[in-house]
Amino acid sequence: MKNSEEPADPHVQEPFAMSSFRVEDADGIVDLFRSVYGEHYPVRLFYDPAAIIDANREGSYYSICARTLSGKIIGVQHLYLSAQCRFLYECGAGLVRKEYRNSGVNKRLLDFSVNEFVPRHKHIETVFGEAVCNHPYMQKSIQIFNFVETAIEVALMPAEAYTQEKSAAGRVATLSVSRCFKAKPHRIFLPSIYEMELRKIYDRLDDSREIVLSVEEIADGKATVADLTVFDFARVARIAVTDIGADFSNRIFSLEAEALAKRVVVFQIWLNMTNFSVGAAVDILREQGYFFGGLVPRWFDGDGLLMQKLLCSPDFDGIVLFSDTAKELLNFIRHDQQRVTGSKSSRLNG
Repeated sequence: MKNSEEPADPHVQEPFAMSSFRVEDADGIVDLFRSVYGEHYPVRLFYDPAAIIDANREGSYYSICARTLSGKIIGVQHLYLSAQCRFLYECGAGLVRKEYRNSGVNKRLLDFSVNEFVPRHKHIETVFGEAVCNHPYMQKSIQIFNFVETAIEVALMPAEAYTQEKSAAGRVATLSVSRCFKAKPHRIFLPSIYEMELRKIYDRLDDSREIVLSVEEIADGKATVADLTVFDFARVARIAVTDIGADFSNRIFSLEAEALAKRVVVFQIWLNMTNFSVGAAVDILREQGYFFGGLVPRWFDGDGLLMQKLLCSPDFDGIVLFSDTAKELLNFIRHDQQRVTGSKSSRLNG
């Protein structure tokens, strides 16, 4: 006997609607992640229904669901805290059941998230996202909703995360995008070596900044404030530098050593751009093999500048980008990586 709550054919699409999270959605979200990623998605929260319920209740995660009339979860998008700023939410961890793809689910999830959910939650002032670059589909969707491309995280996700669908042969880059919902004008400092590229990004933003060139040396008598987060499955280390002190170089070296012990191959350093000596910090990082990534507005409440270093070979030619703006940004990142490491790679075909 066929279950009346399921379509007779798994490839037949039921009508569906968008809504905020309900407690009864938790099991369906877990089932959805397993259907797409198997057991390989690096955020283990999505395999624990109780944890999903708790996260939605406390506001660290908000699950936006695409649900059939019979209650089946066929797509989900999340807004969640992942940066230093409690007013900045990441839009991500989104996926759609295979038989419902190409039916507008992703677009409707994003539309509900940014045009209905966020305006009702006034503490969400800026939203950013990381669109994977092994295909262009999400990148096409986000342009409709006025997100601005601001950074590219090279080789961020391991290929193992895409084993279930065989959609990536190697590590996958992500394109960072941002949209402001409540303005936060503030002063930021630009490293001179990246001034032109950063000004191009700021010219596209939907928020205003007082821009000053960073020309000061790092002050004596102040300690660096930096925190390390290691994503074990992805083998990624993220170092958030809230304040730059005289011990900056030694502090970074110490945190790198801690990350290396955990077999990290991708290093990301986020510098607080409200620090007047951010330019001097960038010079130090470039000497240690770090290259430009871009920026994420409001990462520390003030903007964050991304620098990155790889202990794996980047596949720049395998990065799939949709917009000319993103392709131009990748060209700059690629050339900066070559300048820093002295490596040679073929020119990006845009």
